[in-house]
Amino acid sequence: MASEYSVGFEPADRLAQDRESVRRRFWSKLKRVVARLPFAEDLLAAYYCAFDSRTPRHVQAALLGAIAYFVLPFDFVPDMLPVLGFTDDAAVLATALRMVATHITPEHRDAARAALKRGMETETSQS
Repeated sequence: MASEYSVGFEPADRLAQDRESVRRRFWSKLKRVVARLPFAEDLLAAYYCAFDSRTPRHVQAALLGAIAYFVLPFDFVPDMLPVLGFTDDAAVLATALRMVATHITPEHRDAARAALKRGMETETSQS
């Protein structure tokens, strides 16, 4: 019965179960598209919160699902389309952030800003 109400997030749910795969794929895709992402800082803050050991498991799961959707090679709206390409990713992330906003700390946001400022050149080795 649950499949009748599915919205098509099953691949993201499966990917979210493999934290290391999400971690690797996240940095690879983010580096390729960061210049086109108006929500890059929020995405990075969500990433840091999701991988923070102090973050409750249910919050990690919600954020990992949103991040997994971002890294998947297919979308409802293909990322290569100008302007519209990341709207679905932004909507999924915004929904997850609203659900867990109180768990994203100033430290997560500071780390996100610092990573963007550094250009994320060393993030894959530090993460």
